[in-house]
Amino acid sequence: MADLMTEIAEKVIEGDPDGVKELTQKAIDEQRDVEEILNKGLLAGMDVVGVRFRDGELFIPEVLVRANALGAGRDLLKPLIIKSGIKPIAKFVIGTVKGDIHEIGKSLVAMMLEGSGFEVVDLGTDVSAEKFVEAVKQEKPQILAMSSLLTTTMGEMGLVIETLKEEGLLDKVKTMVGGAPISQSFADEIGADGYASDGLSAAAKAKELLA
Repeated sequence: MADLMTEIAEKVIEGDPDGVKELTQKAIDEQRDVEEILNKGLLAGMDVVGVRFRDGELFIPEVLVRANALGAGRDLLKPLIIKSGIKPIAKFVIGTVKGDIHEIGKSLVAMMLEGSGFEVVDLGTDVSAEKFVEAVKQEKPQILAMSSLLTTTMGEMGLVIETLKEEGLLDKVKTMVGGAPISQSFADEIGADGYASDGLSAAAKAKELLA
């Protein structure tokens, strides 16, 4: 018989929120370790989803369904996580830059990051340089990530980095950029610390930058 943690992971992979909820509650009732439920159950399942997305076996709508299933379990665990004092890997502020209202890619990256154990503050879309900078001041994240899907809004990323520099905040936060028209060479050109093409590589790059 499969271990309970494996069963939770499988329900996440299947995108079954009711199944995830039921098995997570069972693990809680059995007083299983909260960190074990989170890491070996929920996040282990999302890791597999991330790999399948990267390999083209799953597409964005299917990943969103699985992220929703993960959320059903994490909502049950949240009070226990707070109580047990489990710290997220780091805090991540993310948003789509000013002039761009594309939501899905940015939200997918946010979900993948949450699924990898980061605390994520999502500023939404059409976010100005001032709003990004204000969020860095208020939230004090370790990483600030910007998304753009339009070539006409790419320049906003450089503006955010310049504004952070002017405010003396650039050495306080790592910057990451991504989106369809963005490349590693563009990231280098504007002085971003990292570039990622999708949610899975964003989580890996974030951990690399923190290390």
